[in-house]
Amino acid sequence: MSRNPFLDLGFPREEAIALHMRSQLVATLEQHIEHRGWSQTQAARELKVPQPTISKIVNGNVERLSIEFLVKLTVRAGIPVRVSSGRTSRAKRTTRHYAAGELLATMRSSEGQGAGSRRKRSRHAAA
Repeated sequence: MSRNPFLDLGFPREEAIALHMRSQLVATLEQHIEHRGWSQTQAARELKVPQPTISKIVNGNVERLSIEFLVKLTVRAGIPVRVSSGRTSRAKRTTRHYAAGELLATMRSSEGQGAGSRRKRSRHAAA
């Protein structure tokens, strides 16, 4: 079993990686909204998007939201995002591999975290 459930479900590798990255971005945004205690209306105002867009994110209806758009929202929320390609050695790996070793995407909110502390992951982050 891989760390990418979309690969496990039989999606082509390129599509599985894109779907997994999208799900991780959505989970991070959803977690951020929940952590802040924002209503959908507040989140829409803070992230400068229409409220129905926040509803799509919170309810997982994100098929039509591009990865680029989700990255922009994540950055707008103040959450660092890094995507790199290639493999890293285990000794140098300090972030979580989200796409079966092909792509590395790290999304961590620096708000409210001390050095070394970890925040609970949302229900989508385990996917």
